[in-house]
Amino acid sequence: MSLSLLSRYAFFAACVIFTLACIPFMGHDWLWPFAFAAAALSLLGIFDLLQKPHAVRRNYPILGNIRYLVETIRPEIRQYLLESDSDALPFSRAQRSLVYSRAKNESADKPFGTLIDVYQSGFEYIGHSMRPAPLSDPSSFRVIIGGPQCKQPYSASVFNISAMSFGSLSANAIRALNQGAKLGNFAHDTGEGSISPYHREHGGDLTWELGSGYFGCRTSSGLFDPERFAKQAQDPQVRMIEIKMSQGAKPGHGGILPKGKVTQEIADTRGIMMGEDCISPSRHSAFSTPIEMMQFIAQLRELSGGKPVGFKFCLGHPWEFMGIAKAMLQTGILPDFIVVDGKEGGTGAAPVEFTDHMGSPMREGLLFVHNTLVGLNLRDKIKLGASGKIVSAFDIASVLAIGADWCNAARGFMFAIGCIQSQSCHTNKCPTGVATQDSLRQRALVVPDKAQRVFSFHRNTLKALAEMLAAAGLEHPSQLQAKHLVRRVSATEIKLFSQLHVFLKPGELLTGEVSGEFYQRMWAMARADSFDAAEIIAA
Repeated sequence: MSLSLLSRYAFFAACVIFTLACIPFMGHDWLWPFAFAAAALSLLGIFDLLQKPHAVRRNYPILGNIRYLVETIRPEIRQYLLESDSDALPFSRAQRSLVYSRAKNESADKPFGTLIDVYQSGFEYIGHSMRPAPLSDPSSFRVIIGGPQCKQPYSASVFNISAMSFGSLSANAIRALNQGAKLGNFAHDTGEGSISPYHREHGGDLTWELGSGYFGCRTSSGLFDPERFAKQAQDPQVRMIEIKMSQGAKPGHGGILPKGKVTQEIADTRGIMMGEDCISPSRHSAFSTPIEMMQFIAQLRELSGGKPVGFKFCLGHPWEFMGIAKAMLQTGILPDFIVVDGKEGGTGAAPVEFTDHMGSPMREGLLFVHNTLVGLNLRDKIKLGASGKIVSAFDIASVLAIGADWCNAARGFMFAIGCIQSQSCHTNKCPTGVATQDSLRQRALVVPDKAQRVFSFHRNTLKALAEMLAAAGLEHPSQLQAKHLVRRVSATEIKLFSQLHVFLKPGELLTGEVSGEFYQRMWAMARADSFDAAEIIAA
């Protein structure tokens, strides 16, 4: 017992004794620094003994604080000293370095050979051609978004900025992203926080995301306001309207921005009152069934002057999306595009259970949506976007190969403007000024410099995509197919993605002769009049 007490209180006692012993000798100037340090530590030890929240500090005065100090710098120690280049937490050092290099126009070439174990299950690659194609101009990598019911189709890049709201990101971050999008002629998604003055400052193309809070077009009670929507949607800078059904990192979860974090700028942008919590409900109030959702899409298209209108979601219950597809057939109303978000996507903050265990990964969701539209002969009328942990040309190529027409990226562009993956987005203490409303912190983010990096990252990534396509014997991203993407499934076997997955034939769901039992069962469960599943009576 005495040894235990000695180990726990020895350092504290030594500091107190040294402080008291120094008092008679305070006339010696050289002793002052040591006496002051010992006195400060003694006061800290007394405070540790008196405080109640932390048992470690009460049992180990002074020394117990080392535990909390090390814990606060643990992420930095791990990121810079311990993790390997391939540890993905959530992005590997190699991935981040690639973005940083391309954003700075530095060489991203690697010497000596790959660091990836190509014989490990899950390794993927693009098959190359014995006769490579001529190198294409990356500026031609665009897709026309706008179906037969759209009056103002939009020519979008195959690589765009995904949804990140003002409020989650700083004003300077929004400025840099939008200016970069303007320089590179690609789209910038506003996120559900509406269109801020910083989105408009440089005139870059906008995709206006409309969440369940209807920020920027809501009544005082939080309902959808058609007049306010039309006023903003008809602005020439707004090129597309995206209804946010769910977000990959926290599908089915609403959000609350506490009133203490609601600045006057955020309140004005979102159309909310100061002094009140900013609430994003978990579901929309403007519609409650798939049919009503299609009618809402038609309303938004008309109010916007015929601009492309679509929706973003993370796949959850498969029959719900098929219910939306049935509503398309029943009403004749089609969205112009659908963005499939994956559970691997990012977020400012979410419960761990949601980020880890809710929602489908992006590829599974994308393949399901693609197959459903093919099976209904609707795929050529509706464009598909994909988002979720996309930073490289291979990431883009791999999702285009299994059904997407274009990709969106959020964290990749955050890296381009200086994000170091400190994972402090929710604390308002972002060290690089990207995800904070602290005016002093965001001052560190120099907009012209970071806008150029956004532009360079986009341009150099598409240049790398052009080189990959040429090596595969292709000239445009739209030519990528599942047969071009290969995966190792065991130590002795590789398969094309066209072999790994079921791909429905055009019109297959309409004929009733469905090759995939899962698709047939989900189609039977889907209802156009409700998001609930239909009862299936066994024969």
